[in-house]
Amino acid sequence: MNNMNKSPFVVGACIAAVFGFGAVSQVKAEMKIGTIDMAKVLAGYYKTQDAQQKLEEAQKSAQDELNQRMDSYKKNLDSINKLNEELNKPDLSGASKDQKAQERDAKIAETNGLEKEITEFRSTRQKQLQDEKQHMVSALVEDIMKVVSDQVKAQNYDLVFDKSGQSVALGVPVLLYARGDADFSDIVIAKLNANRPAISSTGKPSPREGNNPAITTKPGGFPSPSKRP
Repeated sequence: MNNMNKSPFVVGACIAAVFGFGAVSQVKAEMKIGTIDMAKVLAGYYKTQDAQQKLEEAQKSAQDELNQRMDSYKKNLDSINKLNEELNKPDLSGASKDQKAQERDAKIAETNGLEKEITEFRSTRQKQLQDEKQHMVSALVEDIMKVVSDQVKAQNYDLVFDKSGQSVALGVPVLLYARGDADFSDIVIAKLNANRPAISSTGKPSPREGNNPAITTKPGGFPSPSKRP
């Protein structure tokens, strides 16, 4: 008797489940999902290559300036060491010794000031380069997102995932799998490069794509000048 009473409920639940599953399947079938590799698009955009060249030139200029200051600093240390050697000569007269000591002290003060200048230059220039890089990347991403948005509207995508995204917790791709035909990265790259000039503004061919290492702008530690009698 109890089984017969439950039968209508069971049948009704089964019918609802079938129709419900059908509705979900229909929604999934109608949803259009696309993927894009933002890292690939950024690397393939011609303006990225131009920006990289400009950044490398700025880094080289900063490194050259730093090297000049470091050379002056090392020359000052050599001068201080030579003056200390002269001061240690037993045959040096009292007047000459006082003069040499004054020269050494002045050179030490100059060197300490130069050390501070180098430290400030390194810190300030590094921040300027970081800010410049961030500004360049932001501008490039803005260009890319405009083309992506146009493509989303044109193809009526419901969802678009970035294939280059990584999971912070596990370090694995956020998007583990997607069909190849869902990726429209090449289309975006083609649209971005459609108006690429044959020759850059510098009058030279645009630089080839590549990952060139950044020039380090941080010098080594500073030896401290010291007074020796």
